[in-house]
This record gives sequence, structure tokens and C-alpha cells, in this order.
Amino acid sequence: MILVTGGAGFIGANFVLDWFAQGGAGAVVLDKLTYAGNRHSLRPLEGRPGFHFVQGDIADHALVGRLLVEHRPHAVLHFAAESHVDRSIHGPGEFIRTNLVGTFELLEAVRAHWSALPAAERGAFRFLHVSTDEVFGSLGEHDPAFHEATPYAPNSPYAASKAGSDHLVRAYHHTYGLPTVTTNCSNNYGPYQFPEKLIPLMILNALDGKPLPVYGDGQNVRDWLYVGDHCDAIRTVLARGRLGETYNVGGKNEVRNLDVVQSICALLDELRPRAAGRYAGQIAFVADRPGHDRRYAIDPRKIEAELGWRPRETFTTGLRRTVQWYLDSTEWVQRVRDGRYREWIETNYAGRAQ
Repeated sequence: MILVTGGAGFIGANFVLDWFAQGGAGAVVLDKLTYAGNRHSLRPLEGRPGFHFVQGDIADHALVGRLLVEHRPHAVLHFAAESHVDRSIHGPGEFIRTNLVGTFELLEAVRAHWSALPAAERGAFRFLHVSTDEVFGSLGEHDPAFHEATPYAPNSPYAASKAGSDHLVRAYHHTYGLPTVTTNCSNNYGPYQFPEKLIPLMILNALDGKPLPVYGDGQNVRDWLYVGDHCDAIRTVLARGRLGETYNVGGKNEVRNLDVVQSICALLDELRPRAAGRYAGQIAFVADRPGHDRRYAIDPRKIEAELGWRPRETFTTGLRRTVQWYLDSTEWVQRVRDGRYREWIETNYAGRAQ
């Protein structure tokens, strides 16, 4: 049995689905169901033995403590986070409350529970914290990729709040002995991703005949990691990662944003052609966001050497799978594009000069 925070979000839901697909016996999902939490993503597990869903806040110390006592998980996997840079620019308060204060309250509840466990259970227990490469800041075009010892230099409220949560997890290991491991991943993409993020936004806007807004000159570089590969890495770190260590998880796929959008357009031209012309004609360059990091890149040699993990998907294969999933999943898309989503798109994009 595991306890998964944020298990109705993009990466969390993929992990829980994958956990059961790989033979996991049980999982308790704790999710607040904010705008990006979607219980519909977990619908294939409804009614399955060993699956439990609880709507609640990671900052609710009593609730977390009760779940730990009731289900006695051997591990807590902490995915819950506010996670969009643009949203953190418009409203940083929620990011501090969830990512920093929420992580603190969660750690306190887990520490109290873990301290009271019998010695054998205490020794087998794990707390795995899922974080991001954005805590390391921005790279120049020719700078070496981020490694585990790269100094933190967050440049957005989101990145700063995640950096703070990373430091708290580290401190709870070194101060209290809590058996923690941390992963810092590059940009994830794949099924069930909320359509404010670059890849699903471009897929859906293209299909709707709307502009495809590309920030700045479109030359910002990200290392793209297929979410299924990320889930595999997390299971690997949970099983064999050294306590107190961090592991960078990357896809070895550095791609410029404009190239990502053009690749999506090319796939849609192939998979959903239309008489009105090619999808690339909808690309529109818009004003950049404040403090937009130029490049991220992950050096995954530590997880490769120590744990033998490597990504299976290339960006070409993973993007094709992703585009096809969105083409096949119109019901899921309709459910998440509610009023809150439309309000957010209006807030973030309507006022951007082309």
C-alpha cells in the first residue's frame, strides 16, 4: 500500500494508473481536486480492490495522520503541487501555501507516524518527493546540463516554492532521519495533462482553429520527458534509491518550443488532416512571460549509473503517442475544459500583444 498526494493530477494520475498496471497491490490517493486535479483521470480504477480516493488537503495534519494510521502505507509519494509558472506569476500565494506550507504539514504528519512505527516497518518506510528541474534556474545555450549538485537558482514563484519544498525534505532527512528520496524531473508530457501546458494547449487550439501562442521568439529550450518514463523512474527510485539522495530524471530530448509546436502541427496534418490548410498557419508569436528561463537540460547519469534507469521514449515516439491520445480522448478533454480553465486562458493570453 502506498499513499499518493496529488494523485488526480497529471503525473500523479499517470503514476497511480501505472502502479496498478505493474501489479501494485494498493494505493490511497489524496487530492484536493483544484483546477488541475481531475478524478475522471482515475476512472479506470474506480471500484478496484486496493484503490482508495480521498479528497483533501496535504496541509490537513489530522486527515493525513488518520490516513496513515488507517492504511499503514509503506511509502508516501508526494506529487501534490501547484505547478504552472504563469499561474504563479499571476497568483504566487497559492504556490507558497501548497508547495511550501503544505509540504511542511505533510512532513510533520508523516514524521509523527513514522516515528511511532515498529522498527521493521520504520526501516522499510519511504517518503519520495517529486520535484522539478526549474529549481536550478536557467542555462545558457552551451552550459552543461543540470546535475544533482547544481546550485539552486529559482527564477519564478513556482520554482522558488518547489525549491523550498526540496530543502524541507532534505532537512527532515538530515535532522530527524526521515527516510526520504527526491527526484527532480524535466518537462513532462503525455496523457491526462491539463491543457494549459504547452503540448496539450497546442494540440487542442490547433483542432479548434485557434491561434497557437508561442512566447517570445520560440527559442526557449526544454528537455522533454514522456510521463510513462517518469513513472518508471519513480518506481525505480522508490525501490532502490539511496536514502537522503536526489536523482535527476530527464528524457535526453532538448527541443526548442517553436520546434515542439511545429512537430505537433506536422503530426496533426498527418493524423487529422483538413482542407483548410496546414496547422502551422495558426502559429502566433506573443509577448514573452516575465522571467522566462531560456533553457533547461537534465544530466541523468546518476540515476543511470546507480539504478540502471533510462528513458524508453524518444521525443518523436512520445509526442506521436501523446497527440494520438488527445485525438482519442475527447470526453476527458471536455470534462477538464470547464469555466475555470476558460477563465485562466483569458487571463493569461488575452492581453498578450502579438
